[in-house]
Amino acid sequence: MSCGDPHETECGEVLDHLYEFLDNEMAEGDCAKLRVHFDECSPCLKQYGLEQAIKALIKRSCGCDDTPTDLRSKVLARIDSIRAGQRSGEPVVVAVETTVEVHVEAARPAPRPVQAREDAGDEPGVRPGAPVEAGAPAE
Repeated sequence: MSCGDPHETECGEVLDHLYEFLDNEMAEGDCAKLRVHFDECSPCLKQYGLEQAIKALIKRSCGCDDTPTDLRSKVLARIDSIRAGQRSGEPVVVAVETTVEVHVEAARPAPRPVQAREDAGDEPGVRPGAPVEAGAPAE
């Protein structure tokens, strides 16, 4: 995103580091550069306000849960790799890993339909080539 106006610090760079700024994870000199940018750039200031509000809402809703350290590291590393891909113009692919738990009792295969019999046309109400229900007598 860019507002189109020239700034000492580009809008894209500011937005790339917005969460570091919100989380107080930046050096003071870098924070000062972002504050100057927010004073000059209303679109970035709006984005900052929106992200700040979202962060406050999440904190109120989920503030009592601690994030596991390894999860936090993985998420931050993935964010960095996505940002690096966006800056280089490469397509960004986000993979979602899922785990499916299957219980043995619930993993029974569904019954398979019985193949149609060639001579089914001789029986009343049965069309030749129509599937026959499982359990029907076979000839």
